[in-house]
Amino acid sequence: MFAVIKTGGKQYRVAPNDTLEVEKLEAAAGETVTFAEVLLVGSEGSTTVGSPTVDGAVVTAEVVEQTRGPKVIAFKKRRRKNSRRKRGHRQDLTLVRITEIRAA
Repeated sequence: MFAVIKTGGKQYRVAPNDTLEVEKLEAAAGETVTFAEVLLVGSEGSTTVGSPTVDGAVVTAEVVEQTRGPKVIAFKKRRRKNSRRKRGHRQDLTLVRITEIRAA
């Protein structure tokens, strides 16, 4: 069984026991989170597509850890003007493990 969920403005295809990094969620390590925005649920031979979401479908996951992504450097330079700007950014992420997919 698999599902397509939406969180943090992105869509993810998930199955039980999958581990994925999503945008930061307000939950501590070891807590359980639920994703109610399930766009699609599929299993052996049958697929349910929501419009826009599947009614009653819920995906539950366990928070493994709060982490940060790699550093991204935004460097701007204007040649021959002695002008440059360097700015770094690290995105806050949450590592989750999918525990259960419940269809309606």
